Amino acid sequence: MNIVDLIIKKRDGGKLTKDEIEFFIKGVTDSSIPDYQVSAMLMAIYFQNLDNEETSELTMAMAHSGGTFDLSSVEGIKVDKHSTGGVADTTTLILAPLVASCGVPVIKMSGRGLGFSGGTLDKLESIPGFKIDVTEEQALEYAKASGIVLMSQTDNLTPADKKLYALRDVTGTVDNLALISGSIMSKKIAAGADAIVLDVKCGSGAFMKDYPSAVKLAKTMAEIGKSVGRNVTAVISSMDQPLGMNIGNSLEVIEAIEVLKGNVKGDLLDVALTLGAYMLMGAKKVNSVDEGIAMLTENINNGKGLAKFRELLIQQHGNPDIIEDYSLLPLSKAKLEVRADSDGYIYSMNTAEIGRSSLETGAGRASKTDSIDFGSGIIMKVRIGDTVSKGDVIAEIYSATEEKCISAGKYLKDAIEIKAEKPEQPKLILDIIS
Repeated sequence: MNIVDLIIKKRDGGKLTKDEIEFFIKGVTDSSIPDYQVSAMLMAIYFQNLDNEETSELTMAMAHSGGTFDLSSVEGIKVDKHSTGGVADTTTLILAPLVASCGVPVIKMSGRGLGFSGGTLDKLESIPGFKIDVTEEQALEYAKASGIVLMSQTDNLTPADKKLYALRDVTGTVDNLALISGSIMSKKIAAGADAIVLDVKCGSGAFMKDYPSAVKLAKTMAEIGKSVGRNVTAVISSMDQPLGMNIGNSLEVIEAIEVLKGNVKGDLLDVALTLGAYMLMGAKKVNSVDEGIAMLTENINNGKGLAKFRELLIQQHGNPDIIEDYSLLPLSKAKLEVRADSDGYIYSMNTAEIGRSSLETGAGRASKTDSIDFGSGIIMKVRIGDTVSKGDVIAEIYSATEEKCISAGKYLKDAIEIKAEKPEQPKLILDIIS
């Protein structure tokens, strides 16, 4: 088999066989196919696309390009969750302990953030002492003891995806549904979960800007899951404004704790409860979404979700005292209040620009080698539909320097539109696909 022949075949719109896809992924993994030919194949796939069968074969080849995580020794149906990313999306820190408190094992490998703010791992690392580097043996031990593990991806998991993603990032081939779906699902399948709940974000602050694109991505991933015997549900949720009120790493940890304490209502809680309910259904713990939401809400009210979060902190060497004393978490020294320029309603938000504002504070990464300022970020004071008067504080910005605060403030102010007319309230859950 010759890689040049396969590149030409796909370039000309041909369909790749299972053996051809496996040959390609093996060559990516062991570097027997040079980067320039891998890049050529990615570009051919970008323009000609892959059908459902090819996408499934690519996903499974990537999933088996390295080791897979065997969770069979952990009792119960294991459920994983993945978000396609957004601004102030803190659901993992809420969902993992809350679902685990209902008796469903959650062993989740997470990643670092690139862009608006840190990923789940960055948020966890803002907690003093928290250890994200957990071996598979330790993870199984933790899971059997507590039912919850939040950890970094092990080095031997989906090495082909790591190489392909790095090349996609520098060759303009990231934005392809088959490649996006294969990347996400290969990691989820290799991580060993029986059921997977996907939070596909849609809107100005999401990768998928419009509803039809989000539906297409969700359906593609659900089909991949079905083809390999996984129970996959995709929740399409709005990202036309930040999901939570806190944007940034330690700030989002604080908001997650406040949700688990029962002190925060609104969109962040509602999306977390919806995703959690489908996780409980995937684990056959409940028979309906309403039953799942009721169970999760009860475990917020009775403190079991918060207790499981404390157990997670102790287990992975984080300081549990942060639950009662937020001053133990980093907070950048410089502060700027952003104020409304006029009276009216908060009419719309450009969530991507709010994310850019967060990046300016130091809360995110412009490139993979950038370091993160865990204590920087934004606390939003308003949501779409709120009334404001001229001079009202609409956000607080925290960063290491006043200059960074001012730069972030310009992006933030430009991202928020105030009008005299009242806007329609954006719908939060746009669709469910399974």
